[in-house]
Amino acid sequence: MSKLRIGITIGDINGVGPELIIKTLKDKKISSRFIPVIYGSSKVISYYRNIIGAQDFHPAYYDSKGKLKEGNIYIKNCWDSNANITIGEATEEGGKLAALAMKHAVEDAQNGLIDAIVTAPINKEAMKKSGFEFPGHTEYLAKAFNAKETVMMMVADGLRVALVTNHIPVSQINEKVTKEKISTKLIMLDQSLRKDFGIDKPKIAVLGLNPHAGDNGAIGTEETDFIKPIIVEAKKTGMFVAGPYPPDGFFGSSEFKKFDAVLAMYHDQGLIPFKALTFGNGVNFTAGLPIVRTSPDHGTAYDIAGKNVVDVSSFRTAILQAVDIAKMRKDIKEMTREPIVKQDRSEKRYKDKRRS
Repeated sequence: MSKLRIGITIGDINGVGPELIIKTLKDKKISSRFIPVIYGSSKVISYYRNIIGAQDFHPAYYDSKGKLKEGNIYIKNCWDSNANITIGEATEEGGKLAALAMKHAVEDAQNGLIDAIVTAPINKEAMKKSGFEFPGHTEYLAKAFNAKETVMMMVADGLRVALVTNHIPVSQINEKVTKEKISTKLIMLDQSLRKDFGIDKPKIAVLGLNPHAGDNGAIGTEETDFIKPIIVEAKKTGMFVAGPYPPDGFFGSSEFKKFDAVLAMYHDQGLIPFKALTFGNGVNFTAGLPIVRTSPDHGTAYDIAGKNVVDVSSFRTAILQAVDIAKMRKDIKEMTREPIVKQDRSEKRYKDKRRS
């Protein structure tokens, strides 16, 4: 099997993205496992290369036309003009260039030129200044690939936390957490665990929406009205699902270790315990896309950008996770492909002889 082609977007040029990319890819033990394609600017990479002192880091140019060769690190220039780098600041230009890098990576993925996308961090303030109309990468990629639904999943070792709702205000959570939404996300999570992580019979825990999972209706009825019925319906289809669990006790007692994944109702309910348990080693994976997409579990870290002190652990893991998932999808596709039926030549000769 040839090595997978992994596209890596540069993220916010004023954040730690460029440093993460250079530090991770200059390690041959990592970059030799796949073919890296950086989407951004060689000038920006050169600027940060001097800060880091990685003078031997020289990616080859790629224009989406030539063949990607194993052993090389590539970079695609997604804009022609010089970029104004203002380290540690959220700027309109920083948001605009981050969006351009994403656009080019998406186009190459749609054309089958790369097998996965790893996104370096962007800043929501900078993206908003640039006119970017999406809350984040997840929503942008969902529209780009015409995915009606996706599942935001945080992954670290054996812990996987998926979300019913993503980046929405707390005031909207109750109206967005519907029976249909939970059911759809639960099914997608189960399918992703099988297809992307190779788990034949996934065990999934579902969290409640209210404190103490509603206490049998004393602190809210969403659990009894539709969360429990969804779990019952899922079990009837053969899925292994349990809950709804009170989030505090579930994570506090390490009950999560008994499951392959946890479905949380909203962002902070799932991500606060996840990051408390795994910070620096987690990966954000978007399930439900036709392309594999991962990112680190942290943001642009403006406060340490340009200081050559950023920890690459999460970003490195995000890249390796993208490789693993893309390989898993490819292997499953090969295994389920219909065999080609070839006519036995001796049989064909016999039939030809009878006709004559």
